Amino acid sequence: MGSTTKTTPKSPPGAASAGEPLGAVRERVLATLRQDIIAGRLAPGDRLVERELAERFGVSRVPVREAVRALVAEGFVHFASARRAAVRGLTPDDVRELFELREALEVYAAGLAASRATPERLAELSALLDEAATATKEADAEAVTDINTRFHDQVLAMAGNSLLSSVMEPVDGRLRWLTRQNEDWPQLLTEHQDLYAAIASGDPAEARAHALTHVRTNYRSTVRRLFGTEAEGEESEEGLQGVPGR
Repeated sequence: MGSTTKTTPKSPPGAASAGEPLGAVRERVLATLRQDIIAGRLAPGDRLVERELAERFGVSRVPVREAVRALVAEGFVHFASARRAAVRGLTPDDVRELFELREALEVYAAGLAASRATPERLAELSALLDEAATATKEADAEAVTDINTRFHDQVLAMAGNSLLSSVMEPVDGRLRWLTRQNEDWPQLLTEHQDLYAAIASGDPAEARAHALTHVRTNYRSTVRRLFGTEAEGEESEEGLQGVPGR
């Protein structure tokens, strides 16, 4: 008789392995669902049904329930009714408030990064730009989003202010979600290259100016993409709806 080879079926992403702590399963399910929303695989209005998700991930409903609650707290999901969770859509107020935060913190971070950058950190930032150029040429939306997020994370790290990073952390996912909405990738690449050059120059004022232009340009592009309108007050010198320009 011929021998038969048994194959072990692959587990779905987020599935629990034997003996894996419940918290680790919950974090894995959470990370996968968050990325599905950011990448557009789960769209605004899509329902998150515990039973279906538990089957998808091969886990009990408990880590799924906890992951959904975490997504609610992060602003990705809302309860359309007492028992019906669905992916949220971004409102104009959501976009404005997130970009106000970006303008307040990322512009400040760019100035700090220019004054504290080291050759090693600048080399890492330059390498990310090379990756971004490749992903842009290949029109790889998920890679572009990931690399652009890492670029801004690196600028924050270069700023050398741990409190600044901790303030940004709770909204990091939603900022990545916003980044995904802007599909003018060649323009984003150009803006990041200009920001890199300003930081590398060691001039904090120049770095802040380029960061401010980058945030405001992104705001206008995102509003047009999501809502088909121009951003209110985009010509104002007072920044995004009253946030002072720097």
